[in-house]
Amino acid sequence: MSMRKLWHYGQDVILPTVAFALMLLAWELGVRAFDVPVYLLPAPSVIYAETMKEIRPVMFHTWATLQTVLAGFLLSVAVSIPLGFVLASSRYASNAIYPLLVLTQAIPKVALAPILVIALGANELPRIAVTFLVAFFPLVISVATGLMATPPELIELGRSYRAGRLQEFFKIRIPFAIPFIFSGLKSAITLSVVGAVVGEFVTSDRGLGNLVQSATAFFKVPLAFGAVTLLALMGIVLFQLVTAIERIFFPWSLRQQRDSA
Repeated sequence: MSMRKLWHYGQDVILPTVAFALMLLAWELGVRAFDVPVYLLPAPSVIYAETMKEIRPVMFHTWATLQTVLAGFLLSVAVSIPLGFVLASSRYASNAIYPLLVLTQAIPKVALAPILVIALGANELPRIAVTFLVAFFPLVISVATGLMATPPELIELGRSYRAGRLQEFFKIRIPFAIPFIFSGLKSAITLSVVGAVVGEFVTSDRGLGNLVQSATAFFKVPLAFGAVTLLALMGIVLFQLVTAIERIFFPWSLRQQRDSA
């Protein structure tokens, strides 16, 4: 590994890790130095110990939340990418559909969740629906923006070679839109975690959102902090997974983003 690659690796991995470790150390020392009560702010060591005591139910709730997150995210991908193509291909469709998309985004999902429970029943469907509604908007906007941001000279070049509409989309517009699409995917996967927790707060007998509620109800604050930490880790891991897919299959996309930054 060259010195330049080692330096970039240090910037991307080592420096954030060191900063996070220093934050945990400051948190631990601050709580102990000022003798902060556990029910107000537990130390990281206490959070870890209490979470490990309940590791089996914690893993059960983590798996339940992960299932909801992935289901809502995949549904948002299945709807958003074709819808983004429609918005980018027709000005009339864009003018008709775009205000409706903004309307769905303007509605608070916490207020909508109880209505979904009545409509869909007290099962997994309302939680998946909330996750989908939270995640799909930034993705569909990113897809449409990327497709419409293709330079006109590339479009004219393709037409000069008699490229059809489908060839124009698949060989010109989509490759140019890849960085935009993955930017939307990264936003959508992290927002899916938020949407899943919102759904679990409203109706659920399992999941990390339900664990936070039950733990705080019984004043098990360290366990609640542990559940919140797992939610944060889940979001980080899923975000990095999407980034890894982009790096493996579309490495030029990351270079293009760095060059435009």
